[in-house]
Amino acid sequence: MITTGKIVGVSLGPGDPQLITLKGLLALQRADKIYYPATAGAAGRPAESPRASYSLAILQHYDLDKSRLFPVLLEMSADRSFNIAAYSDAFNKMKADCENGLTVAFVSEGDISFYSTFIHLLRLIHAAGVPVEIIAGVSSFLAACAAHAEPLAVLHDRVAIIPLLDDSSELEYHLLHFHTVVLIKARRAATLVAPFVEAGKATMLYSERLGTAEEFICRDPAVIATQEPPYFSLIILKSNLCV
Repeated sequence: MITTGKIVGVSLGPGDPQLITLKGLLALQRADKIYYPATAGAAGRPAESPRASYSLAILQHYDLDKSRLFPVLLEMSADRSFNIAAYSDAFNKMKADCENGLTVAFVSEGDISFYSTFIHLLRLIHAAGVPVEIIAGVSSFLAACAAHAEPLAVLHDRVAIIPLLDDSSELEYHLLHFHTVVLIKARRAATLVAPFVEAGKATMLYSERLGTAEEFICRDPAVIATQEPPYFSLIILKSNLCV
């Protein structure tokens, strides 16, 4: 059992650097090392622009010592072999840091417990008995509701969070059984939404790149029906079918 150092999972929020919690910012300021996910470029090297790392683009606002920042290179691919090896390598480095008495932070945009890269590392952390602390943060769908000035849920409303939806019948099922349906990783879902909204079965809150200079929100499905939303986009549907 490692007792000298620990790993801290820090949630950065959806994009606006001010949406990190005070506890999260203090953890970053105190950490000996900070690991962050980044997109692998040619030959497994980091891509040139900080835009290739959503997390790094946020971290750069906090005046942190750059020598404490270390990328974990990952591929955006359905083939998970590269990333599985990357998780193992990153964990081994962080474990060695802890054995040397260091406090190590790993960051992720949004909330670190919600579909984040860190979850793959957490399994290894628990298995090895490495001390770990997780600092919660603002999830993108909560930031989206704030941007639209709408509630996520009220009273007894039921909420469904669905990733990678690509089937109309599945969408209708969720609209029948849930008052609010949150579609994340919503590239495939964008073209499915318009018929439901146009038929009055739901209203739509669309958001992309929340909290950044490129933030865009709208409620008109026609705006997104003919384009492919970026990776950092989501759709919230308020159902008119669920009772």
